[in-house]
Amino acid sequence: MKLLLDTHIFLWFISSYRRLSNTFIEIICNTDNDVSLSIISIWEATVKYQLGKLPLPQSPEIYLPIQRERHLITSLPLTEDSVVQLSKLPNIHRDPFDRMLICQALQHDLTIVTVDDAIRAYTNLI
Repeated sequence: MKLLLDTHIFLWFISSYRRLSNTFIEIICNTDNDVSLSIISIWEATVKYQLGKLPLPQSPEIYLPIQRERHLITSLPLTEDSVVQLSKLPNIHRDPFDRMLICQALQHDLTIVTVDDAIRAYTNLI
């Protein structure tokens, strides 16, 4: 499977498995799966850190890439081809970070790992 971790899933995964279901832990840890984290998630986490809404043990530009690499998660860059998907996306979800993750999932044929019901509303697309 080709997976794209939603920001909160990545943060829960690197900080505390207790918040994740066993199913999510298994699919993320399964080496047969290609697991990616979007640069969009790094951006979102950095913004939340700067606003004081996300405590981290180190600054996000140091901590998040180290954790991503430590867990063998691939970095997914944002490309123009993914951004173009935005104009085709129904306006179900209003969060711009999540909308871009959905666009990347569409562009790269990825399954988003999330507990966000608003993202799950796009399941007929991704």
